[in-house]
Amino acid sequence: MLSRLFLLLIMFTLVACSSTNDEPEYVERSVEEIYNQAFDSLKERNFRRAALEFDEVERQHPYSIWARRAMLMSAYSYYQQNKYSDAVLTARRFLALHPGNKNAPYAYYLIAQSYYEQISDVSRDQKNTELAVQALRDVIRRYPETDYARDATLKLDLTYDHLAGKEMEVGRFYMKNQFYIAASKRFRNVLLKYQTTSHVEEALHRLTEIYLTLGIESEARSTAAVLGYNYPDSEWYKDSYRMLVDRDFSPEVEETSWFRKFWQSIF
Repeated sequence: MLSRLFLLLIMFTLVACSSTNDEPEYVERSVEEIYNQAFDSLKERNFRRAALEFDEVERQHPYSIWARRAMLMSAYSYYQQNKYSDAVLTARRFLALHPGNKNAPYAYYLIAQSYYEQISDVSRDQKNTELAVQALRDVIRRYPETDYARDATLKLDLTYDHLAGKEMEVGRFYMKNQFYIAASKRFRNVLLKYQTTSHVEEALHRLTEIYLTLGIESEARSTAAVLGYNYPDSEWYKDSYRMLVDRDFSPEVEETSWFRKFWQSIF
């Protein structure tokens, strides 16, 4: 009796496995038939089925010209499913096998897009953001005169702004807990690495506040002066100015300040 139940259990398990298996049953078909079915699935926005069928082209006809096309279409289908790791893996495999292919620019762009779509909130780890920066730079460096590069440039600016936002969040946390040296390093990182982002004004203000707290008058005055020179109408500058006036100081870039040396190194 127990043996019969065991056999029935195995049979049910096998049926369950076969019904949930994503891979299509192997049926030998012409490359045109498989590719056309995959493309039809893509047009119907059945991206899961499209990816499986495009992969099947490569499995059954690995040396045909259709296999090259199918590999890239498979990467796109994975991307549309939000399966970004699979999209990156497939696109990288395409580039490894066909580095000089005319569609290589799109493969690099798809990799960058896949990382870009995985950028997380500034409160979380920014590993994918760093990978997005590298991939976007790669597109711009390799294909500077293309639409891919132009779009990558826009996204790179947004990605830098995101990374600057992460630095600001960590800096504020350190500042709130009175770890002023650690906080100042984060705010200075924003100025050194992300000078074109929207976070520069606040970073300058926070540094002014920290230097005043630490009693470093020259740096506080210089930082506020730079903030006022570049963003005279900024609310952050008004706050910094008030803090200085309350202590009988005025914004002024002093010869020996870190900020004077920093600004001269840029301009």
